[in-house]
Amino acid sequence: MAVINNVEKVAVILRNQGVISPEQLQEIRRLMEPPPTRHRRRAVHELRKARKEEKYAPDVISAMKLFSIAGKPVDEELIISVVAKEYGIPFRKVDPLDMDAKVVSETLPKPFALKHHVLPVALLGRELTVATPEPEDAAVVQQIVVATGYRVNHVLSARSEIDKTLKQFFGFQTSVAMAEKEVTGQQAGLANLEQLSKLKSEDEISSSDLHIQNAVDLLLHYALTNRASDIHLEPKREHTVVRMRIDGALVETQKIPRVVHGAIISRIKILARMDISEKRRPQDGRIKVQREGKESEMRVSVLPVAFGEKAVIRIFDAEMALKSLEVLGFFPEELETYKRFLAKPNGIILVTGQTGSGKTSTLYSSLKHLYTPETNIVTIEDPIEMVVPEFNQVAVNPAIDLTFASALRSILRQDPDIIMVGEIRDRETAENAVQAALTGHLVLSTLHTNDTASSLTRLYDIGIEPYQIRSTLIGLVSQRLVRVICEHCKTDVVVAPEELKAAGIANSKPLTLKKGAGCDKCRFTGYYGRTGVHEVMDITENLRNMIDGETPDTAIRQAARKAGMRILQENAVRKMLAGVTTLDEVLRLFSL
Repeated sequence: MAVINNVEKVAVILRNQGVISPEQLQEIRRLMEPPPTRHRRRAVHELRKARKEEKYAPDVISAMKLFSIAGKPVDEELIISVVAKEYGIPFRKVDPLDMDAKVVSETLPKPFALKHHVLPVALLGRELTVATPEPEDAAVVQQIVVATGYRVNHVLSARSEIDKTLKQFFGFQTSVAMAEKEVTGQQAGLANLEQLSKLKSEDEISSSDLHIQNAVDLLLHYALTNRASDIHLEPKREHTVVRMRIDGALVETQKIPRVVHGAIISRIKILARMDISEKRRPQDGRIKVQREGKESEMRVSVLPVAFGEKAVIRIFDAEMALKSLEVLGFFPEELETYKRFLAKPNGIILVTGQTGSGKTSTLYSSLKHLYTPETNIVTIEDPIEMVVPEFNQVAVNPAIDLTFASALRSILRQDPDIIMVGEIRDRETAENAVQAALTGHLVLSTLHTNDTASSLTRLYDIGIEPYQIRSTLIGLVSQRLVRVICEHCKTDVVVAPEELKAAGIANSKPLTLKKGAGCDKCRFTGYYGRTGVHEVMDITENLRNMIDGETPDTAIRQAARKAGMRILQENAVRKMLAGVTTLDEVLRLFSL
C-alpha cells in the first residue's frame, strides 16, 4: 500500500513530527473501529472506506477537521509537508505562475501524468524536477527516467494542486494546439453574444472540441484562480505573450502561437460585445462571467499595435469592489472624516488618483455604505464596471450621444438622492455635477490628479468658476495602492538612517521595520494583496475662503496640513512603520 493511501501510517507520521497529539492519534484509530459515533459518522465512513479502497489519506484526515498542536488546520498541504519532512524529501508549493507551460505539458504524456499525479515543475539542462504526493514513488520516478532520459529530482506537493495545475496546463495547451490546426474554421463557431458567460468547469473544458472558446475560458479561470487584476494579451512578431497583474506587478504566464492570436481576440471581443470586424480602431467593452457560482465583471480594452490587436482585461471581483469602507485602508481619523463627507445631504465629493489606484472600489464601497431602501442611487459610468442590483446604473454611449453630461441632465429628472459620475472629464459634465449638488443631491465622482489640492486647479482648468466650487465641494480624497507584506513570512529588517532619510524619516539610529521574506503563499514576492493609502482634505471654512482661483495649490495644501490633514506620503510612511507595507513600496510610489 502506498504511504499516502495509508491513514494509519500518515497519522503516525503526524504524531511523530509533533503535529497532532497522542490523543488525536488514538481518536483516529478509534474511528477506524466499530461502532461509529454519531457526531463522527462521516469521518468514520471515510476512514473505513479508506481501509478498503486505499483512499488518499490527506483527504480522509482533512475531513476530520482537526487542528494541530500549534493551532493550524490539519489540511492536505500541511499533511504533505509533514510527510515530506519525515522522509527527507523537499516539499514544494505548486505555483502555476512559476512554471513553464511547455515543461508541464510536453515533458510527460497527459494520461501518465494524470494517472500517477506527477507534475513536471522545472527542467534545468538534463535535470527534471517532478512533484508527486507520494514519498515512495521510486517506480514511477524510474519510469520517468527511462521515458525522458533526464535525471529526476523528486519533490512532494499536494495532490489537489498537482491535479488542478495539470488540468489547467494540459487543457490550455491542448486547446491552443487544436485551435492552431483549425484556426481557419473557428470564426464561424464564435457566435455566443450572451452578456453573462458561464465559465465551464475544467472537466467540461477538457471534453469539448471548441478549442478557442476553451482556451479563453481556461485563461479566465487561470486569472481568477491567481487573484489577477488584469490580463494582457500582447502580440509580438513570433508569438503572443500573456501577462497578468498580481498585487500590482505584471507576471508573464503563457506564450501562445501567433497564428491563433486573432481568433482568441475575436472570441474576447464577442464576449465583450465588440465589433469583431473592426481591427483598426480602439474598442471598449465588458464581460460578465460566472465561475463556481460567483460572478465577476471584466472590462475589456482592445488597441491596435504594431503586430495586431492588444487586449487588456481588467477584472473586478464583486467581493473586492463592494468592500466595507473599514477595510479599504483608511486610518481611523481619515475614515471618520470621510464618513462625515458621506453623511452630508448634498454637495460634491471627489476621489482622485492615478489610473489603477482603486478609485472605483472606493466609490462603489461608498455607495454601498450609503444605500438604504429609501434612497435612489444613480450612477453614470463608462463602462459599467460592476453591476449592482441596488443601484440604477447608466452606461455612457457616445455613439448615440449619451455622454456623461447628457446622462447627468436626464438623471436629474429621475428623482435621484445620490449620483455617482464615473469621471469628470469636461466643463459640461462638471457644470451639471455642480447644478445637481446645488439642487439638493449628493454627487460622488473622480478626477485624474496627483493629490487633493491639485484637484482644485484641475477644476479651474476645466472651466468651473471658483464660487461654484466653494458652494458645492464637501471634501477631496486622493489615494494610491501599496502592496501588503505577506503575513505568512513577515520578518524584521533593520534599516539604516540613510535609507530612512529617503522616505522622509529623520532618524539618527537604525530602525527595525517589517518585510516579507518570501514563501509559498506569496509566490516568494514577500507581498500578498494591496491596500489603500489616502489623503483626505476636509473643505473647512478657512479652505473654502481660499478657493478663489488665485491662491496656489501649495498654500491650500499647507493650510489643510495645519488643520490636521496628513498627506499621502505621510500616511504611506505610517503604514510602513505599522508593519503593513515596506520601505521599498513607499519609495516606489513617492519620491520624497
